[in-house]
Amino acid sequence: MLGFKGAELTPENPIVNDIHHKNLGGVILFDKLLAKHKTKNNITSPAQVKTLTRSLQQQASSSPLLIAIDQEGGMVRRLKTEAGFPKTESPEVMGRADDPTLTAIQASCTAATLKHLGINFNLAPSVDLNTFPDNPVIGKLGRSFSANSETLVRHAAIWIREHKKQNILSCLKHFPGHGSSRTDSHLGFTDISATWQEEELTPFKLLIEQQLADCVMPGHLFHGDLDPEYPTSLSANVVNTLLRGTLGFTGLVITDDLQMKAITDKYGIEEAVCLALAAGADMIIIGNNLKYEPLIMDRIIPAVLARIDEGVLEETRIYEALQRVKTIKQKLE
Repeated sequence: MLGFKGAELTPENPIVNDIHHKNLGGVILFDKLLAKHKTKNNITSPAQVKTLTRSLQQQASSSPLLIAIDQEGGMVRRLKTEAGFPKTESPEVMGRADDPTLTAIQASCTAATLKHLGINFNLAPSVDLNTFPDNPVIGKLGRSFSANSETLVRHAAIWIREHKKQNILSCLKHFPGHGSSRTDSHLGFTDISATWQEEELTPFKLLIEQQLADCVMPGHLFHGDLDPEYPTSLSANVVNTLLRGTLGFTGLVITDDLQMKAITDKYGIEEAVCLALAAGADMIIIGNNLKYEPLIMDRIIPAVLARIDEGVLEETRIYEALQRVKTIKQKLE
């Protein structure tokens, strides 16, 4: 799943070639292009976004393109009121009010907006427990419904069900829980070894049991007891043993943006992609927003094929990932 540059699709845009000839599974839309210090990118108005998503889907021949966005509400939203989109409250506001009807209205508005725009995948909700309110990337941004797992699950479930009514996929993040972190994984190494609590698994566990998890996104977090070597997003111990084994999740696992500094400070993009796939991730996000590299698929695909040839990455793992991508796309057909 790649990010790309531009508010309209032109034939020379590299993303067209990636969809046509490289079987790209999805795209992610951003309102800004941070790498180029641009305040506008894929999103300028409702009519423009609808035209863009229609153009993108016209390029996809074999199956629907996953068109994703981060639209949690509150501070984390790509569809802003200044560009003509409806305002939605933050998860924190919804959880504090603890009014299921309010949450349903907010979620329904978000899902209906996405449906109308041709966006089929909301990379939300965040089901991180708000265990550290001063957390710079969760608590301070109002991204958590609650510090109480029961309250959080109640509202996350409503959010997801309202998206399902509009046939919009959702994603639980950031496994195994980002709420206790003291630092921002966008900016560098984020160690939760001393702050993470097992209770942070509860929202994931309960929502998986309720069959409300289309997709789970591991965070770029380090927990020495869960894996002494790799961050959770690149860890087979976390993805396969904990998420798939202990919690019994059988759906799509998608990485957070592999261009975030928690990853790029230590790994090259090719190595990170291969490690994520080997760990059990089924789909990779490269946002092309923190760093813009339009021809990045020309580096990634040969790197994956080389690791398969070397026996480092099993071909069966790639096939397994492909089947999960196909399965989640079937929900859109």
